[in-house]
Amino acid sequence: MHVAILGATGAVGRTMLGVLAERGLPVERLTLLASERSAGQRVEGGGREWAGEVPRPGSFRGVDFALFSAGADLSREWGPRAAEEGAVVVDNSSAWRMDPDVPLVVPEVNMAAAQHRPRGIVANPNCSTIQMVVALQALHRAGGLRRVVASTYQSVSGAGETGRDTLRRENEGEGLTLPRVAQPVEGSPFRRRIAGNVIPQIGDFDVEGWTGEERKMMDETRKIMGIPDLAVAATCVRVPVEVGHSVQVMVETERELSAEAARRALALFPGILLQGGPEAYPTPWEAAGRDAVFVGRIRKDPLIPNTLHLWVVADNLRKGAATNAVQIVQGLRGG
Repeated sequence: MHVAILGATGAVGRTMLGVLAERGLPVERLTLLASERSAGQRVEGGGREWAGEVPRPGSFRGVDFALFSAGADLSREWGPRAAEEGAVVVDNSSAWRMDPDVPLVVPEVNMAAAQHRPRGIVANPNCSTIQMVVALQALHRAGGLRRVVASTYQSVSGAGETGRDTLRRENEGEGLTLPRVAQPVEGSPFRRRIAGNVIPQIGDFDVEGWTGEERKMMDETRKIMGIPDLAVAATCVRVPVEVGHSVQVMVETERELSAEAARRALALFPGILLQGGPEAYPTPWEAAGRDAVFVGRIRKDPLIPNTLHLWVVADNLRKGAATNAVQIVQGLRGG
């Protein structure tokens, strides 16, 4: 199997290389590609060191699967070209997620959708959406879904290596000198200082006050789950954690579902590691470097009927990006 990775020098691209090796996919040939800015950077993969090359016409000829994680602009430019040259494209950017001719896939939830790809592209969802819909699908099977309200706590690596570097520089440099507006260090991808802070903005605000990240979670959840009228709302927050996203989810089910019944449904669902007991909750520290979706703190709402609360954690570089993409490849190959 010939695999190409566009964005191989970035955090997710490097993680894709590792996940391909860990999962034992029969990769006989690797083509590592990067943006002009990152071309020439060295990457280890397949037992050797590679230099990322700029994609050119013909770069995807003979490629079976092309994994993209280089941003929406490059995905829009090269996704159709790669598909025309014969590759199945699995794209990690936001470029194609809501295109009606592109399936948006989380393998535990809707792997069958990947079989119908008129553009030759399969989209990888937003990182927080992936982990949330895995848990939601388990509850949907058990009791149906009526309403979802999510609050995210998203790590700085969701903004790439620049986000991690920003957190480190702010931790090492400016101490606790706090101006009235906590300005970030130069080159930060964040609107405020992130060290010692939380930022309730990921992406630009729209005219109704929702951020781009919040719209992604709402729209993508409906598409993945195939419930176009599902009531979904989200508040997305950046927190000073290097790796691992956490989501607090309130779920209103169509049918009455006890906390114990919800735990059973979650425990039996593929890809979920259920944390039992009120004090056995997961945190990003435990999830980092692992592929599971961790779920804990399942509670019945004391006032609102048919409503549960749960805590969902996953490594955003792995299950939230690279691992989900590789699982799609595995599913298309038949396991």
